[in-house]
Amino acid sequence: MAQKRASTAVGPEESCLQIGEVAERTGVTQRTLRFYEEKGLLKLPIRLEGGFRLYSEVDIQRVEQIKRLQKLLGFTLAEIKEMVDAEEVKLQLQAEYRPDAAISQKKTQLLRAIEVTERQHGLIRQKVDALREMQSKLEERLDTFHGWQVHLEEAQAKADGKAKTKAKA
Repeated sequence: MAQKRASTAVGPEESCLQIGEVAERTGVTQRTLRFYEEKGLLKLPIRLEGGFRLYSEVDIQRVEQIKRLQKLLGFTLAEIKEMVDAEEVKLQLQAEYRPDAAISQKKTQLLRAIEVTERQHGLIRQKVDALREMQSKLEERLDTFHGWQVHLEEAQAKADGKAKTKAKA
């Protein structure tokens, strides 16, 4: 599925990096960058006449956000796409906002921002709930292990006491 590069062209004041430079800077492989493009996580980069990809600072920030979500929350690429797409929608809404717009238009924009933020919140809540459940199970296991440890130490102390009594006799 081919995507088109956003209509916001890179200005002459913004420097662009080639795929190898972006890979080195972000710590991902060139193959990973191409995969992100293919899956829609990254917009298709601007290309030079020879087909060389050029990435903007925004692209680099998006790669870093993807990595952060993967590492911090264990998000799947589909979940990451939903998270970063939601951020893009909110930025677009912010850019389109006009203080003098009709109240109905402002309300529509606000409802859209709430909708995408609630979806993001839901994804994070699922991860947090799963982590809390895992944490709870590990705490229960630790309590059990600590109980066994106390029991074994008492048994060891009892056995040591019997051994000392036999040795005296």
